[in-house]
Amino acid sequence: MANILKMDKTILIEQLLKLGWSYRQIERETGIRRETIAKYDPQRPKPAKVPAGCPSVDENRPKCPPGESDTGHSSFSPPPTRIPTRVSNAAAYAEQISPRLELGLSAQRIYQDLVSDFGFKGSYDSIKRFVRKFKKRSPHLVGHMHASPGEEAQVDFGLGAPVLKNGRYRRPWFFKIVLSYSRHSYEEVVWKQDVETFIRCHEHAFADFGGVPALIRYDNLKSGVLDANLFEPELNPLYAEFAKHAGFVPLPCLPRKPEHKGKTESGVGYTKDNALKGLKFDSLEAENAHLRNWNKNVARTRIHGTTKRQVWAVFSNEEKPALKPLPATPFAYFQIGQRTVLDDGHIEVKGAYYSVSHKLIGQKVQVRFNAETVKILLNHQIVAFHRTIEPGRFSTNKEHLPEGFCRTIEETKRYLLTRLAEIGPHCQQAGQEIILARGQLGFRALRGILQLYKKYSAETLEQACYQALQIHSVRYHTIKALCENRQYDLDLDDGRAAFLQHHEIIRSPQEYQHYAQSLQQLTEPGE
Repeated sequence: MANILKMDKTILIEQLLKLGWSYRQIERETGIRRETIAKYDPQRPKPAKVPAGCPSVDENRPKCPPGESDTGHSSFSPPPTRIPTRVSNAAAYAEQISPRLELGLSAQRIYQDLVSDFGFKGSYDSIKRFVRKFKKRSPHLVGHMHASPGEEAQVDFGLGAPVLKNGRYRRPWFFKIVLSYSRHSYEEVVWKQDVETFIRCHEHAFADFGGVPALIRYDNLKSGVLDANLFEPELNPLYAEFAKHAGFVPLPCLPRKPEHKGKTESGVGYTKDNALKGLKFDSLEAENAHLRNWNKNVARTRIHGTTKRQVWAVFSNEEKPALKPLPATPFAYFQIGQRTVLDDGHIEVKGAYYSVSHKLIGQKVQVRFNAETVKILLNHQIVAFHRTIEPGRFSTNKEHLPEGFCRTIEETKRYLLTRLAEIGPHCQQAGQEIILARGQLGFRALRGILQLYKKYSAETLEQACYQALQIHSVRYHTIKALCENRQYDLDLDDGRAAFLQHHEIIRSPQEYQHYAQSLQQLTEPGE
């Protein structure tokens, strides 16, 4: 079965192709093979499927006589290749050795893995010889990556100068983004590297630049990447949504490939050594003010060592006009979670309940929510949208209910109480008290009691509700516990299990209060 790319990888390929990238360039930057990229290229025509049993084109072509090519000329027969007289024991394990060399493993580690995982019987020296030959055949060339104006930026975090916090100096982080063409940058000191901070720093940088680059390279930070897989890093879905909102393509660097973001790597070092080294600040605001002043008077006015041109002049004249326009609105930050659709067709988010299609009952869905909206998704497709409501309330879309099913809150209440009345009067009374105390939120407790009816008899459930009413603890968990305890009390003469109301050791609350007061008087000092 062929491998199928995840949705974020498919979208990334389409976005990079729109930027004019070649298959070879995409493979180099993402680790996805060119053959796979071609399958997901929407502009590439798909080959027609040949029905089983039909001869292929090559089968229908006439065969050429021996010694002649399709053009009718005599073909050139290459000289026979020299057959090696000795084959290395390690050559048979080339497919296992190659990816381990890509990971930077030593010959000794590769030998150990082959022995333990594949039962390799050869010597360590044979692995060393094979690795040396392999490296000679495959030298690692690091080339310069040239970007057009507005095409690319690179992002990373560095360790900032100490800041006074709660009486002690602590090291914050500084966010740095570098435009690859002009080398103009933006720096901001923060305490955290979480997703929201990461996104807000991007927004501040875009506002400072006056536009958005077409593509952003970033390291495998948790705020940008969930899984730093070697060949298929998985994007953080929140950052991916922000990239779509802002209009840029997010491209995570492959692990152990610092050359893929060399401009920001060197830029972080430049900021640490030139702007922050040996300094301390009383607040985060003071360090940010210092970085803004340093960028304005030092970083942007310098003649860059590679381009040999002034950073600010290149940015102002060539790169800024090429940037994409800023998004019309700020990004609406949201939280991400997973929920199971309950049997009433709702999911719970922060104590409130939101409906989805009744066909999704029991399935797991993704939810994205903030202070204003709740989006419910299945396989990255929105299946329900709600405005945020208060905890304990329900937001129900009638389109999510089955055809002909239009039950209001009052109808639901009558339906549940009628079902309880069929079990017994005490069950109905317990249901009424639960709704009186908890309102619409108590409907879940009533459904829970009806679920107990599938396990326990009507007599057991009726007696449990009666006992709960007597002790003034009418709750689902109380009734459930009483049903469970009821199983051990079936040997009573009348078949009922009730709490004792009168006994010689039972005293009234007034007697206990009088006893406590007498005890306090006896223990008071001076008496």
